Amino acid sequence: MLFLHVFCDKIGVKWGGCVLKTNEFIRTNAKILVIEDDSSISELICMNLEAAGYKIVAIMDGAAAEAFLRDPEHEEIALALVDVMLPGKDGFALMEDLQKEEIPVIYLTAKDDVVSKVHGLKAGAEDYIVKPFEVLELLVRMEKVLKRTGRGRAKIQVRDVVIDLLEHSVTKGGEKVSLKPMEYELLVTLAGSKNVAFSREELLNRIWGCDYMGETRTVDVHIGQLRKKLDFHDVIRTISKTGYRLEDLD
Repeated sequence: MLFLHVFCDKIGVKWGGCVLKTNEFIRTNAKILVIEDDSSISELICMNLEAAGYKIVAIMDGAAAEAFLRDPEHEEIALALVDVMLPGKDGFALMEDLQKEEIPVIYLTAKDDVVSKVHGLKAGAEDYIVKPFEVLELLVRMEKVLKRTGRGRAKIQVRDVVIDLLEHSVTKGGEKVSLKPMEYELLVTLAGSKNVAFSREELLNRIWGCDYMGETRTVDVHIGQLRKKLDFHDVIRTISKTGYRLEDLD
């Protein structure tokens, strides 16, 4: 899977102008609450998190965030990214509501003084990141928090095969299956979009990257290994003149 990495230093998010693979990052489908009043920053954060596989709930006002958190039927949130200087209610004041819901917090803020950092961390934040920040750094820090708290744990199951997205492990009938990195990425891509057909070119670009100089035959070889190791001969289907799809009709 790919995500954009661009430069927007002036508005608080650093990126770099190229397309990168997310092979190194957990794709949990965890739902992230982004509380940020600057629409440009919010959109850029959300775009990259979605590309990395996260689901997003974006709120741009502290009072609206408070109302969301106090709604007993609000969506389950794995992690909150919270600006400090918000209209309605500041990010520090939201900590009590976030803690009541047992939602881990990472502050993303321009407040770079030591007093603010200490206040945020002592209040209960898992991390405190000062703007401008690198998107790659944010993804790594999020991954650490999700793994530590267990809030982002997610699994994909296809028949008796279970993919643990946090542990990057695969089991079949409870027994661990050893997959090479690209085999794992290919499996996650197909299993994460069950019954969806992918062309060989699309799979090659998503997993190996658009700068990969090899041929689409690479995809065929890895598909063959997945079918053999997981006994997925009737699960991963070949689509004539197109590519592959993983069929799961359960």
